[in-house]
Amino acid sequence: MALEPERILLDDRVAIVTGAAAGIGAATARAMARFGAAVALVDRDQAGLRELAAALEADGATVETGVFDVRDEPEVVAFGTAVAERFGRVDILVNNAGGGFKADLLETNAKGQDALIRENFTSVTAMIRAVVPHMHAGSAIVNVTSIEAHRAAPGYAIYGAMKSAVASLTKSLALELGPRQIRVNCVAPDVIPTPGIGMEIAVKTPLPRRGQADDVAAAIVFLASDMAGFVTGSTLHVDGGNLAASGWRRGPDGYET
Repeated sequence: MALEPERILLDDRVAIVTGAAAGIGAATARAMARFGAAVALVDRDQAGLRELAAALEADGATVETGVFDVRDEPEVVAFGTAVAERFGRVDILVNNAGGGFKADLLETNAKGQDALIRENFTSVTAMIRAVVPHMHAGSAIVNVTSIEAHRAAPGYAIYGAMKSAVASLTKSLALELGPRQIRVNCVAPDVIPTPGIGMEIAVKTPLPRRGQADDVAAAIVFLASDMAGFVTGSTLHVDGGNLAASGWRRGPDGYET
């Protein structure tokens, strides 16, 4: 199939993006809108969501917003239904909402563990159950995981385990939804400077620059577009080469362990 420029365009598509008020979610919403999609944005941050929606609408985008916690399944179901009723369908679902806190496993009580599970895994399954009935052949789901899904995460054991669970879920869903021609993939960033974790955080990578939210958004748009029409059940690592580097780190005289 020819690599035509039109295959990256998202004209007439409807994309739901969770955790959309800032960081990777906001960058993804802007990118989706820039390539022509109508965007349905979800976040708990009402002020941030309102500001983003206004900016997108000023640029000509069609925007729907939902201010709620993705851990609230009835709200999730209601929003999925509302988006489908307004637009007639959903073409793209980006499960970006999530988060964690630093604590060793033995310092994490049952309540904290449950919060991490619900925010990083249960919310994803809830969104998928709510949205897939409104999807059609050619639709795409992109789950945002983390480099911690693919390596040890001391101090973030439950968070890393839930991101691993989403990566595993993605593979299984790719097979379950394949006959319906709905693709399911992941992007796995390393730490990206965002308002939530700090804008000046330094992460050493084989590529000698910091990653940006727009880098992750570009990968998400690719996986959601027809350019990735034969890609499903995969994880695209957006980490400047850190997973590949494993224990190797760049020093003044080259790489060293």
